[in-house]
Amino acid sequence: MADPTEPAGEVMAMTVGTRGDTAVVPQMNVTPLVDVVLVLLIIFMVITPLLTKTFWIHTPRQEKEEVDPHVAKDDPTPPLVLRIGADRALEINGAPVTYEELPARLGRMFAARDDHVLFVDADDRSAYGFVVQVMDRAREGGAVTIAALTEPLGAPPTP
Repeated sequence: MADPTEPAGEVMAMTVGTRGDTAVVPQMNVTPLVDVVLVLLIIFMVITPLLTKTFWIHTPRQEKEEVDPHVAKDDPTPPLVLRIGADRALEINGAPVTYEELPARLGRMFAARDDHVLFVDADDRSAYGFVVQVMDRAREGGAVTIAALTEPLGAPPTP
């Protein structure tokens, strides 16, 4: 048995003071901290090999071919361009069309084509809500892909 008059000793990571000592000496117990760190280390060692899974993704090849401007002018089926004016005037490739007859006209045009792509060129002053309504009507007419034009079709790209 230990002599109570001897200086304090350590027992299982805990400081034991003398009986006559009235001052409390704060000391951190690091045993639980080491236990937690070791458990986390084991968890990460087990999980890390599972995180290196390989997924095979097959993306389609992108085939770009430049079109000569002379060939584009001789194309029998030019792209369909729907122009929306600031005064709510609609034109398909330069031919005026009303809002009500737009789906029927586009349906006839798409019936004679292989692609169902429609380019929309809206005037900057036209109302956004009206442009969305026109695109909805174009979708009713058979347009599958609707692309918004930011530059006039056939214009050289700006740097």
